[in-house]
Amino acid sequence: MRLQKFLAHAGICSRRKAEAHILEGRVTVNGEKITTLGTQVDPGQDTVRFNGKKVAPPARARGFTYIAVNKPKGVVTTCAQENARIILDLVPIDKRVYPVGRLDKDSIGLVLLTDDGELHNRLSHPSHDHEKEYVVTTVHPIKDKALKAMAAGMFIDGKKTRRARVTRISKNGFKIILKQGLNRQIRKMVGKTGNKVDMLKRVRMANINLGGLKQGKWRYLTDEEVKKLHQ
Repeated sequence: MRLQKFLAHAGICSRRKAEAHILEGRVTVNGEKITTLGTQVDPGQDTVRFNGKKVAPPARARGFTYIAVNKPKGVVTTCAQENARIILDLVPIDKRVYPVGRLDKDSIGLVLLTDDGELHNRLSHPSHDHEKEYVVTTVHPIKDKALKAMAAGMFIDGKKTRRARVTRISKNGFKIILKQGLNRQIRKMVGKTGNKVDMLKRVRMANINLGGLKQGKWRYLTDEEVKKLHQ
């Protein structure tokens, strides 16, 4: 694998930016500074460092693929849908991967893709208590009473939602951490308070954070991230 591709797939930066870092002498392989583009590295054998910090290679645990995507608005989180732009359109790889859960078409943020069926099921099932964190902006100022109601749980579609952690971040904004994922749950909860969601962004799933990943971009999870997911 080319060094610039290794850095990009490890989530350090884009491939073009990686090339600039290499030319600037900021990357070493097995302790040797590399300034030649196209240098080949073996992710399983070579030690790559960027600015002196070891770079974890793209995760390939047990031969499976694990990917984080920053989904833009208008993209559908499914593997196939006619006349629609789907999440897989953003990830041009040969492996057949599947989204973990759903993020509705009008929402943005973190989506995980994998071909690891066991992990997919574990992350998707609410009994395993994996957290999902969202940043929400509402059309009208959100009342403290409404935030408390969402935190305590409320009935939507005949079912009471589980307790959630809710934190105000502005007059119209809040963060919410869920351990379940009912269909359009946050939008329906906000609707029950007499308000409406203006922007909904998922920023974390379990231990995987969206971080600085730009909209429409993707990266492989690191080995350490995959290890924590399996724990």
